[in-house]
Amino acid sequence: MNKKENGIFRKITGSREASLLIVLIILLALIELLQPSFLAPQNIAQIFRNNALTMLMALGMLCVMLTAGIDISITSVLAFSGMTIGLLQKYDVIHNTLLLFLIGAAIGAVCGMLNGLIISKGKVAPIICTMGFMYIWRGMAYVISNNAWASAEDVSGFSDFGKSGAPGPYIILAIAYVIFFIVMKWTRFGRRIYAVGSNAEAARISGINVDKTITLVYTIMGLLAGITGVLSVSIYGSAQPNMQYGKEMDVIAACVIGGVAMSGGRGTVVGTFMGALIIAVIAKALPLVGLDSLWQNLVKGIIILVVVILNVVTQRVMDRRALARREM
Repeated sequence: MNKKENGIFRKITGSREASLLIVLIILLALIELLQPSFLAPQNIAQIFRNNALTMLMALGMLCVMLTAGIDISITSVLAFSGMTIGLLQKYDVIHNTLLLFLIGAAIGAVCGMLNGLIISKGKVAPIICTMGFMYIWRGMAYVISNNAWASAEDVSGFSDFGKSGAPGPYIILAIAYVIFFIVMKWTRFGRRIYAVGSNAEAARISGINVDKTITLVYTIMGLLAGITGVLSVSIYGSAQPNMQYGKEMDVIAACVIGGVAMSGGRGTVVGTFMGALIIAVIAKALPLVGLDSLWQNLVKGIIILVVVILNVVTQRVMDRRALARREM
C-alpha cells in the first residue's frame, strides 16, 4: 500500500462520519441493484418526508445523550402535543399554522423541562424519570382525546404544510440541522454540553452549572418532540393518541449509529444526521425489496448492529492513534 492509499485509509478509519458515509453508499448501491429507481429524486424526497420526525428528534436526543442521559418519553410528548393541536383544530379554536407550531413547541418544552428538573435537581436516573413520563404523557394524550381523534377533514388546511410535495418538513429539517451544527460546534453552550457529558464533576469545578445544562438539554429535547408532534399531524393529516408509538427506539438507534456515545461526551450533528439517514433508508428499502414483514425487524437489527460495531472499531482506531501521538 503506497503513501497516498495509506493516507486515504487512515482518513476513513479515523473518522466516524467517513465510515458512515461509506456504509451509506454501499447500502444505497445494494438497494439500487435490488430495486432499480430507488435513488430517484421523488423517492429520496419521500424518504426525508416520511422520516422527518425521527431525524428531527434525533437532534434533541444527541444533546441528551451527550450529557450521558437518555429520554424515552419523546414519542409520548409527541402524541400529547400532536393530539392537543389536532383537537384545537377539530373544535375550531385555532387554525393558524405558526401559532399551532408555537403551542406545540411550548407544550413539549414544558414536558422536557419537567424531565430535566427531576433528573438534575432530584438526581433521579434518566431512564427511570423518562419512563414514568412516557406513561404520563401518553396517558394525557388519551385523556384529552376522550375517545375522539382529529380526522383529515378536521386538519385539512393545516395538513397542506406537510403534504407530499410541500416544502414545509424539509425547511424545518434544514433549519434545525444548521442551527444545531452551529450551536454544537461553535458556541459556549455546545462546549458545556460536551464538558458535562465527558466529566460532570470536572465541569462543575470549572464553573459550569451542570444542573442548568442538563435541564436545558431535556427542555430542548421536549421542545423538538413538541414541534415533531405538530409536524406529524400535518404530514399524516390526522391526530391520534397512539401516534408514533414505539418510535423512540428509532431515534435512539439513529444517534447510536451516528456515533453518539451512551456514556456521554462524544457525538456530532453530522454523525447523527448520517445515522438518522441510514435508519430512514433501511425503513424505506426493506418493504420495497420484497422482504417479508416478519423478517424486516430482524434484518434491520442486524444492519444496525453491524454499523454500531463498525463505529466501535473506528473509535478504537482513533483512540489508539491519539494515544500514540501523545506518547511521541
